[in-house]
Amino acid sequence: MSMIPNAAEVEPRARRLRALILDVDGVLTDGRLTYLPDGGESKTFHVRDGLGIQLVLAARIRVAIISGRASEVVERRGRELGIDPILQGIDDKVAAFEKLLRDFDTPEADVGYIGDDLPDLPILRRCGLSFAVADAAPEVRAASHVVLRTGGGRGAVREACELILKSRGAWRV
Repeated sequence: MSMIPNAAEVEPRARRLRALILDVDGVLTDGRLTYLPDGGESKTFHVRDGLGIQLVLAARIRVAIISGRASEVVERRGRELGIDPILQGIDDKVAAFEKLLRDFDTPEADVGYIGDDLPDLPILRRCGLSFAVADAAPEVRAASHVVLRTGGGRGAVREACELILKSRGAWRV
C-alpha cells in the first residue's frame, strides 16, 4: 500500500470492519466495457480478487456490491463468490450505502469501501476504511485512507482483503 494519510489509523480501522462494499467497474474489473455482437457484454475478473473475497467472507465480514451499471456477468460472478447483496444499476450510491448500513445493522465506522472514480467519493468520505485502487482518479486517491499498489481488475480487491485479514490476525497461509 502507499499514500496512507495516517498509517497508524489503518490497522485499527481494518480490525473493526464488519462489512466491505465494492464498486465493480474499475475495481473488480479494469474498467473497460466490451460489448458483444449479440448485445451482451464481457467483463474480466481477477481470480485472486475472488479468493480474497471468499477469505473475507470466511472471516465473517459481509461483502456487498454497489454498482452504477447493471450486468448479468456481475450478478453471476457475485453469486459465485457468495457476495450478498449485489446492488446494480444504482443511480444514488449514497442511498444504497445507507440502506446497506441499516440492513447490516452496522455503523459507517465498521464498513470498508473500495472505489475508483468520482461517484465513489461520497461513500469513501463516510466509511470507516476507504480504499482506492492504484489507477483511481486523483480525487479518489486523495480522499482514501489507503491507496492500493494494484490497479482495478488486477488484484486490488485481494490486496485490500489481505490488509484487512492481516490486521485482524486472520491471515492464514
